[in-house]
Amino acid sequence: MKGGLRGSPYLSEYTLNMGDPVSNTMSVEDYLRTEDESLWRREYVAGFVYPLHGAAPDQNGASVAHSLIGGHIIGALHPTVARLGDYLYAYQLKLFIEASRCFLYPDLMLVAKTEPYGPDAMYVSNPYLLVEIISEHTEFRDRVAKYGLYTAIPSLQTYLIVEQDERRIYAYSRENNGWQMQELIGEGDIHLPCLNRSLSLGEIYDGVL
Repeated sequence: MKGGLRGSPYLSEYTLNMGDPVSNTMSVEDYLRTEDESLWRREYVAGFVYPLHGAAPDQNGASVAHSLIGGHIIGALHPTVARLGDYLYAYQLKLFIEASRCFLYPDLMLVAKTEPYGPDAMYVSNPYLLVEIISEHTEFRDRVAKYGLYTAIPSLQTYLIVEQDERRIYAYSRENNGWQMQELIGEGDIHLPCLNRSLSLGEIYDGVL
């Protein structure tokens, strides 16, 4: 395993929070080979695979609020992303984090046009914006474990954690002296320097909350 996240406490936080893995240790090659055959999406962390939403049938999938919020963000950002020629990926595509040899499923990610991937690519790397829409089941994982894994990605500029049960967003931005967090509740605008535009809570939660 390469990079500074080897033995990272964020890997430990992830594995402790997710409970039992769905298999014994597995190689990266075996994970990628079997993922398409799996009954549910699985994330690969520290040699183990974990169900993204949980193994119980009632946990397998996203809520209506989650889907609507994700769709609003895509709709709001798409014109800017299209003008720039960048790539906006949602839900089903894996993110490979090289430093920790992890494969995760962010809800949304933006990748620059300078990082083209072929139509048959199974995962991407080097996002500059990541978004997670959190629920009670995923809150700890996204706010603690994934925060550390994501913010170690050199290309990442902004990480948004979006609540689905209240109008609240945690916006993490890379600054010269590290990562800065802005919490927005109810109303407000999130500046996205990577796109040179803002995204309002009104756009995100329209018709949801």
